[in-house]
Amino acid sequence: MIRLFRFVGIVEGITTVALFFVAMPLKYWFAMPGLVPPVGMIHGAAFVVYLLAMVVCLWGRGFTAWEWTRTTFAAFFPLGTFLNDPMLRRKQLTEPALLA
Repeated sequence: MIRLFRFVGIVEGITTVALFFVAMPLKYWFAMPGLVPPVGMIHGAAFVVYLLAMVVCLWGRGFTAWEWTRTTFAAFFPLGTFLNDPMLRRKQLTEPALLA
């Protein structure tokens, strides 16, 4: 489940980059606001999915209060999900494999 959450986090991070470093500069520097509404909507949906996936995928996986706080705050800062991913990867690698 941590692997799924990591994927959601990367998608959320990519939508943040697209919004802040592509759509918004086009709007404010080149007077081309056309990308902001669709990219903003996609980013908003990815943000909500990130928060929901955090609870569904990480609950009961042995995360400390600090790791929960860090993972939550990562969604609120540009590039935060990318910076948080190495910690999630370490947690994923130490998670016991599920038996089929």
